[in-house]
Amino acid sequence: MTHDAASDGFDLQALVAALESAAAERGTDDATANLLRQARKALLAKQHEADTERSRYRNLFDAVPDPVSIIAEDGTVLDLNKAGMQAYKRPPEEIVGRNINVLNPDLPRDHLVPVWETLNRGETYVIEVTNMRGDGTRFPVEVHSANINFDGRKSIVAVARDISSRRLAEMRYRELMETIDKGIVVNNRDLVVQYCNGAAMRIFGIREDQRVNHELSLDRWHVVDEHGREMQRNELPAQRALNSGQMVESVLLGMYHRERKHLIWVTATSVPQFAPGESRPSQVTTLFSDVTELKRDSALFDRAQSLAHIGGWEWDIGRDRMYLTDEAQRILGAARPLITLDDMLTCLREADRRRLRGALDLVTAGGKGFDLELQGTQADGHPFWIRVIGDAEPGDPGASRITGTMQDISQDKQAEETLRIQARTDPLTGLMNRDAVLTELGARLSDPERAQVAVLYIDLDRFKMVNDVLGHNAGDELLVQASDRIRGAVGTDGMIARFGGDEFLVICDAGDDPQLPEQLAHAVLGAFADSFRFGKDEFAITASIGLAVAPGDGLRPQQLIQNADIAMYDSKHRARNGWQSFTQELAQRQQDRLQIETQLRRAVDNEEFRLVYQPQVDLRNGHIIAAEALIRWQNHQLGELRPDVFISHAETTGDIVRIGSWVLREACRQVAAWRDQGLGIVRVAVNVSYRQFAGDDLADRVRAILAEFDLPGAALELEFTERVLIEDAPATLRTFADLRQLGVVLTIDDFGEGYSALNYLRRLPIHGLKLSPLFTEGVPNNRSDVAVCQAVSAIARSLGLGLVAEGVESEAQRQFLLNLGVPVGQGFLFAPGLSPDEFARRLADTPLERALHA
Repeated sequence: MTHDAASDGFDLQALVAALESAAAERGTDDATANLLRQARKALLAKQHEADTERSRYRNLFDAVPDPVSIIAEDGTVLDLNKAGMQAYKRPPEEIVGRNINVLNPDLPRDHLVPVWETLNRGETYVIEVTNMRGDGTRFPVEVHSANINFDGRKSIVAVARDISSRRLAEMRYRELMETIDKGIVVNNRDLVVQYCNGAAMRIFGIREDQRVNHELSLDRWHVVDEHGREMQRNELPAQRALNSGQMVESVLLGMYHRERKHLIWVTATSVPQFAPGESRPSQVTTLFSDVTELKRDSALFDRAQSLAHIGGWEWDIGRDRMYLTDEAQRILGAARPLITLDDMLTCLREADRRRLRGALDLVTAGGKGFDLELQGTQADGHPFWIRVIGDAEPGDPGASRITGTMQDISQDKQAEETLRIQARTDPLTGLMNRDAVLTELGARLSDPERAQVAVLYIDLDRFKMVNDVLGHNAGDELLVQASDRIRGAVGTDGMIARFGGDEFLVICDAGDDPQLPEQLAHAVLGAFADSFRFGKDEFAITASIGLAVAPGDGLRPQQLIQNADIAMYDSKHRARNGWQSFTQELAQRQQDRLQIETQLRRAVDNEEFRLVYQPQVDLRNGHIIAAEALIRWQNHQLGELRPDVFISHAETTGDIVRIGSWVLREACRQVAAWRDQGLGIVRVAVNVSYRQFAGDDLADRVRAILAEFDLPGAALELEFTERVLIEDAPATLRTFADLRQLGVVLTIDDFGEGYSALNYLRRLPIHGLKLSPLFTEGVPNNRSDVAVCQAVSAIARSLGLGLVAEGVESEAQRQFLLNLGVPVGQGFLFAPGLSPDEFARRLADTPLERALHA
């Protein structure tokens, strides 16, 4: 694309003149003068070429009959052809140089985003919009956009075609479709409805508020041909037209609506339609005419009623004669022909006999017709449900005859009962489901005699562990076994429901026996005393229970359940395998927890976290070997919070993944800072949560951070909980192998506190174990703690693993651990968590030793 030389910041004519003058100037040697004249000639030739190119571009640009605009990346109109100026009835200065919104004020702010996304894929972007002329009038256009390089700028060329005539034709076509008395339905290749006019909606009984596709789906209709034979999908006129590519004319169809129990007869003509360039029809248009009235009294109509299990009846009141069609006789299943009304009534239950007799008497007295659902028993003992519709014969002023239909709805009633049961039942455990228990609890709370009701909210402890380790099938089996145990514990004293996931509710009466809820809680906990077995695996699964009692703890179902949930949450976090009653103090704690979780979500972005570093020392001489990074949180609303307060919340919400990633990077940054201060490479241990390990590509993340700060892998130690030991998945082993290959030190934190899966411990490529402070705090006086410490030390030695003791707070503990052969420890005996500067001062005073277990 060319442009004026002046736009490049120089005067072409002046330059030509200067070249000519310089060539003619006295003193200029012949060679230089010759070169200057050649330059002038070349410059003039290039200018002529540019002028020709620009003229050709403008002629072509203005020759396009549709409006064409060149648009910059930011939406500025760079150029517009003559057709565009005529179409928009504006001079160029009102459009060129201004934003494209001047032509369409309704465009959204980011309207160019999808355009560029399409163009960058090498495709053309097409859209229909409404543009505005200079006088304010609007007109529809179809815009085709493509990439163009305009004066060296990445731009869009947009061709806008006026489609006003097409829109007008479409509007007239739609008006014709809506006013014609023939039903018109357009289906695609899959027989999904694309269009249905008003006449078709009237024929098929579809209201404006109903979805046409749903109402016309084949599973809602029973379709028969003119002989009453059920038609398959490939026999329907629309499908035949799609398959053959030819018109299918005037096919008679009987269409019975399964829900409304209504039969209509229609003639259908289907015409296939082909998209441009297609050899197969892309859609089919079917014209329907309602011929139900013409078929009302025909034998075909009777046959269709038989297929739909609909019989006819007529009662001659004066003669007390009952006329029943063969299908009606079959439905009632009488042993002999039914001649009188009483004969027919004997087939029904006593209560329904009175209902039908009353309805007939009302019609006889001049009242309206009736529509009843009745129950009875056939002669062979089979029960049935029937729908009986009746009314006086039209034009019979004395109502001497009452006629109607009788339909066998036994299967529908059975299906309704099955659905009713299914709707209230959890399919896995057979217990009541969430909706059913909410309904039942609401009914009890609204009844003053039963309103003193208690809710036990039961949550399985460690269910997720079974689900993660053994898979969902084992998880489902655990839920079934747990529901059986709860049934056995509760018996007939309460109503049990699966509320969702691994959560169960027990609803019981607390009025007559206020101690019953607590007794049931103890019984349920007792039912979980034995381990659960899954093949060769055995798991100790316990339960945490929250208890809330109406009316003191809530008057509405959701409130009562929520308060029981709060109590359960407190029980689970205090000590699993227990129960807790709801109190207002717990409600306040719940509020505090929500506040902590809300603030926690923004803590990383607000730079509210900091790290302190607790030295790991040689227990023989106290020299610093490494450090453990410990997180601290200072929030502007909540103040300073300890990790034991907020880490569990971060685990619950999933924020632990972001926080853990921040800690990992910040610790490595600090190690690099100490190195740059001349303090050497200090290995820092960082805790990695299970969620961070399972949900993040940990090895790649560590590799990138080490590279960012130019650190060796040995500068970083990652501490994992024992939970990773039972993750024997290939991905787990691969992650550990990748980390070890980087040189990162891998340890299991708080060993002996959790699963202690020794079988898995030997498979993982780890370097060491950390002895939990739960056990070191009792040595050397507590025999149980001494035994555990000795066992862990023996395991570490036998597997060739390093061992670090946490929580060393006394000289007696240090001496015990040294005698046990534990080389490294950390705790308040040596130092608490130190700021980076304080830790650096300690390093400067004490030489850094190589870790004994690295």
